[in-house]
Amino acid sequence: MLTTGYPQPSYTGRLMSALSYAEVSAKLQARWPENKIDPTLDRVRRLVELLGDPQKSYPVVHLTGTNGKTSTARMVDALLREAGLRTGRFTSPHLESVRERITLNGEPIDEQRFVEVYTEIEPYVDVVDSENEHPLSFFEVMTGMAFAAFADAPVDVAVVEVGLGGTWDSTNVADGTVAVITPVAVDHAHILGADPVTIARDKSGIIKSGSTAVISQQSLDVAEVLVRRAAEVGAQVAREGLEFGVVSRSVAVGGQLISFKGLGGEYDDIYLPLHGEYQAHNASTALAAVEALLGASGQNEGQRMTRELVEAAFAEVTSPGRMEVVRTSPTVIVDAAHNPHGAQATAETVSEAFAFQPLIGVLGCMKDKDVYGVLEAYEPIMETVVCTRNSFDRSMPAEELGELAIEIFGEDRVLVRPKLLDAIDDAIRLAEENALAMGTGGVLITGSVITAGEARTLLVRRPAGEKR
Repeated sequence: MLTTGYPQPSYTGRLMSALSYAEVSAKLQARWPENKIDPTLDRVRRLVELLGDPQKSYPVVHLTGTNGKTSTARMVDALLREAGLRTGRFTSPHLESVRERITLNGEPIDEQRFVEVYTEIEPYVDVVDSENEHPLSFFEVMTGMAFAAFADAPVDVAVVEVGLGGTWDSTNVADGTVAVITPVAVDHAHILGADPVTIARDKSGIIKSGSTAVISQQSLDVAEVLVRRAAEVGAQVAREGLEFGVVSRSVAVGGQLISFKGLGGEYDDIYLPLHGEYQAHNASTALAAVEALLGASGQNEGQRMTRELVEAAFAEVTSPGRMEVVRTSPTVIVDAAHNPHGAQATAETVSEAFAFQPLIGVLGCMKDKDVYGVLEAYEPIMETVVCTRNSFDRSMPAEELGELAIEIFGEDRVLVRPKLLDAIDDAIRLAEENALAMGTGGVLITGSVITAGEARTLLVRRPAGEKR
């Protein structure tokens, strides 16, 4: 029980609320944005304390890294559900709806429950706001909502992705039974640091005493930072390429066929309906994380991951906005890569999985990213790049992006279309008109999670009556 004098939420009832989903979304968006960082856990720690520390109600698989976090989290979720466990998953950012960030058993929290959870925690949010110079941020409140929703469900396991960094991320009020670190590279340099080693030091903060650190392939200097942290806090370590890894992979229709070395055995010829070598490594890391959790947490005692279970789980994995084909004739792909490391992986995947002649790019980037590096990664594979922008204030103006693109692509390979819909239309037209043979042209829409999400909204068909 709390000793603060404030009543503890029961997480069992359902509060009636006069608020609508749109009103709750507006209240959240009015808070500090995610890109405004204050490196402290004091506010969110106070919030979860008032809520009765819901994040301690279940084991947590905690994920950080520069790229691959969300895809890996979705794979961990799929494996756990196939193993018969009820899951909660918290990821960011979202593509189209903020509800995507909080999922229960693989499905986004519905609008009614989203409003209920907010209503349940709002009095405690108000208390924390009143006690601090700065109010809780959007992400801090979302973190509290996720932890509360998972406790209420209740879930057997929570899969939690950091928002930014690790040590000072709001999600780090949870102590992960398993800490997953996907590949570390440079992103958010103005906040996290200008080199991978500095960034790795911050991300290593999610490795806690008694946990298992599952570490994806890293550079030697980054791996050294992560292993040193594990040793300092007394965590076990499982490293890709040593304790687990990808044994072999081959391209297959709609994805790839992979053989894994896991922590508990071999898993041969597993079909993964996602493209790219990086997704094979994400899958390997996810598999090791679940093996570590089942062993470390004592859940489902005696249960082992079997080939059949892994095969069934991975066959159902999706990763919206990550090399996602949203249209054919011509093929249109949306991808959320937003830094040079991610863009390079996307470029390699397109070259491996498709034979576009030509490939037309649609690029909309945030102005605080290494846009020059992203353009350099795509230049070898894109015949023409259409520079545009998304609807966010942080989006680089299309004209400014076009000027950078001309430096790399040359003026004759760059178009500027400030409106995303116009950019997509022109890219599709160019892919069709310049195709060397019927059906060979392709379009890649990328540069930002927001750009990918807004393109998805424009292009993905939904069943009648389903809201965008």
